[in-house]
Amino acid sequence: MLSNQIINQSFAEIMGKRFGDYANLVILSRAIPDARDGLKPVQRRILYAMYQEGNTNDKPYRKSAKTVGYVMGTYHPHGDSAIYETMVRMAQWWKMRQVLIQGHGNFGSLDADPPAAMRYTESRLSALANELLRDIEKDTVTFIPNYDNSAQQPAVLPSRFPNLLVNGASGIAVGFATDIPTHNLGEVIDAAIAQMKNPDISLDELMKHVKGPDFPTGGIVQGLSGIRKAFETGRGQFIIRAKTHVEEPKGGKVKKIVVSEIPYEVVKSKLVGQIDELVMDRKIEGALAVRDETGRKEAEMNKVRIVVDIRKEADEQAILNYLYKNTDLQIYYNYNMNVIHEGTIHQMGLKGLLKAYVDHQKEVVTKRCEYDLERKSKREHIVQGLIRAKSILREIVDTIMDSEDRADAKKNIMEKYGFSDEQADAILSIQLASLTRLDIVKLEKELATLAKEIEELKAILASEKRLIQVITGELNEIKKKYAEERLTEIQGEIEEIKIDIAMQINAEDCIVTLTNEGYIKRTSPRSFKSVGGTLETCGVKDGDKVRYFVETNTSHTALFFTQDGKYFATLVNAFPDDKWKDIGSALVNVIPLEKNQRIVGFTIVENFKQPLFVYHVSKNGLIKKTALSEYETNRSSALVAAKLKSEDDEFVHVFVTAEAGGILGATRDGMGIRFLQAEVGATGRASSGVKAITLAAGDEVVTMLPTELEDSRAFTLLTEEGVVKRTAIAAMPLQGRAGKGVQLIRKRKNHPHQLTAIYLEETVYAWTAQNEWVPVDASQVIVNEQGGIGRVVVEGGVKAVVFETVLPTDEPKEEPTAKGSGEGESASSQQKATGAPVSLFDLGEEKE
Repeated sequence: MLSNQIINQSFAEIMGKRFGDYANLVILSRAIPDARDGLKPVQRRILYAMYQEGNTNDKPYRKSAKTVGYVMGTYHPHGDSAIYETMVRMAQWWKMRQVLIQGHGNFGSLDADPPAAMRYTESRLSALANELLRDIEKDTVTFIPNYDNSAQQPAVLPSRFPNLLVNGASGIAVGFATDIPTHNLGEVIDAAIAQMKNPDISLDELMKHVKGPDFPTGGIVQGLSGIRKAFETGRGQFIIRAKTHVEEPKGGKVKKIVVSEIPYEVVKSKLVGQIDELVMDRKIEGALAVRDETGRKEAEMNKVRIVVDIRKEADEQAILNYLYKNTDLQIYYNYNMNVIHEGTIHQMGLKGLLKAYVDHQKEVVTKRCEYDLERKSKREHIVQGLIRAKSILREIVDTIMDSEDRADAKKNIMEKYGFSDEQADAILSIQLASLTRLDIVKLEKELATLAKEIEELKAILASEKRLIQVITGELNEIKKKYAEERLTEIQGEIEEIKIDIAMQINAEDCIVTLTNEGYIKRTSPRSFKSVGGTLETCGVKDGDKVRYFVETNTSHTALFFTQDGKYFATLVNAFPDDKWKDIGSALVNVIPLEKNQRIVGFTIVENFKQPLFVYHVSKNGLIKKTALSEYETNRSSALVAAKLKSEDDEFVHVFVTAEAGGILGATRDGMGIRFLQAEVGATGRASSGVKAITLAAGDEVVTMLPTELEDSRAFTLLTEEGVVKRTAIAAMPLQGRAGKGVQLIRKRKNHPHQLTAIYLEETVYAWTAQNEWVPVDASQVIVNEQGGIGRVVVEGGVKAVVFETVLPTDEPKEEPTAKGSGEGESASSQQKATGAPVSLFDLGEEKE
């Protein structure tokens, strides 16, 4: 009959309880190992099922499918693939420090090849796995019902060696995960014995025995402090590095870096693919090729050999450092020793895990001794009865013959001679052939042996010291029989990897172009020269112009400065390698520019140690100078280059130059100033500037340019009305920084001039009111005084301006050019002045 009772309960409470039940099931019954035997339930069920069926190492192999079917039907009602995958892992030498299952057939490989189907493979327990199950039939562990109460299964295995630390564990539960690396069997046994003999032993003393992880794939471990922290708290980090050596064939032009051991759980084929990709992309200078020479023969299956061919003159250590940094040749491993102990999850260190194991062994050996004592005491009692029966055998025979049946004979023997129930049964089971004098001697010897064994068992049960001696002796037997030499080398602290930039890339000469609309590319000199070597043949979008051209090297570093005071650093090698006729890639695909960011300064640096300075010029008339060395970084994300003092300000130009010249600046209302660079004190990178010019209300800075102290060049200014005026730099008076400046062009009453740009020798194009690009020909305008009038060159006015670089040329110019590094100089002249190519541009000045 169905109940009509309604239980009022909140949805959150119901879901909380259901999820709690699920989480508890996953944690305790699936993903986290037991601290005592180091096994998850499915692993325990597989090993017990194989032991129960006699599928041990001294018997022939059996089909894996037979074991999987038995486990699934009797103990583990889940998918067969999960059971088989667990079996496979316990048979893989590169996953287990000591395999628990011996596999026959294809059980996968270091290259992550899948195993053959379970109907094709065969398996059996390994000899060491028998030690996990030894004495299980002597009531040493608790048995619990299986899923349908049709059979009994062990809640834990006797585990006669510390399997958890030896073979490690990994698993992900709900809210918890565990990662325990493998350790050396002999070292762990020594530590367990030391812990038993001295429960108060210090961690440092234990670490004299367990030096650290010992992986089946070998390798080198660095990070002793991380290992010690893990042994103390259960959490810690270290690195695993591949083991390598260099071979130099006689008379050859190629050296070989040979990888003989790889980090634990690294897929060998993936590692080879990572190295091959770097070699093919020419990211490692001096590396020629990589190949996997690992043997395929059974005798060589656990030997790794990956060969990287390098040039004979190459620096193998620099190449290795780059591989450590950029491939799985070196990985981080995190101890996270979460285990099930006393029914709940605990994070335990080395001492805690060893204590849990030792306590388990004491319980196992105690129960075994109690079991053996009970059986031997019963046998002793029976043997005593048999010996006494032999002495009165004729009387007993007569009594039996006078009895009606076996039950009556048993009763008569017990009543007439005083034998117990068990002794009477044994007497009635005596065969006629054993009624000889020789059999009496055998019984007397057995009785003496039993008495000695019983005395020994009672002594063990009565003394903690004797119990520890027994466990120690058995552990030493296992160590002697199964322990192997350490495979993993333990080194000190984690070594800092220093990478030579030259080793990261294939250093080669190249040409970099950057357009006004922000398209960048890297081109080989051969591609440039093959189509004439001119800007007219360069691929650009319609209406775009090459703002920047420089001959550089792929190992140099490019710096991009934005209007909001950030900067990006990237290797030239990271630019897209295109043909000269290609338009290149948008800058946002090279550096992580935000939508509102514009590039206002750009430089390519060969050496950050040069005595150069980065100047930031803001719209509100501030200027900041910082040493170039402060901008050196390995980060590719946006970094602070300078700070602005107010929200309505922004940087309009950034340039790099030495400290030996002057600064020439101009404002929107036509004011100009020239002062010495030395008047601007150098400050830190994340600082704001000082006043360069005092602005009138509503005015703002257009740009500032570096000049020579004795500069014979002229600068050109262009107004919104299309007026061009040229003035000699020397005609500008030198003033102190922060002055009001002088008038650059004579004012008009009705329509005051509004400057759009000042420049030195660049080619300038104006976007006119007729919506077309027109070159600004300044050669027809004569050089006049600083406050004079200009000449209309662009009819209809100027709505926007773009600058186009001037290619280096060997031809002499009509007007001499100083060796400064101001805006508009050729790339070659800038390099002579600063040691690095420098350019200024503003991507905000685009056509409407």
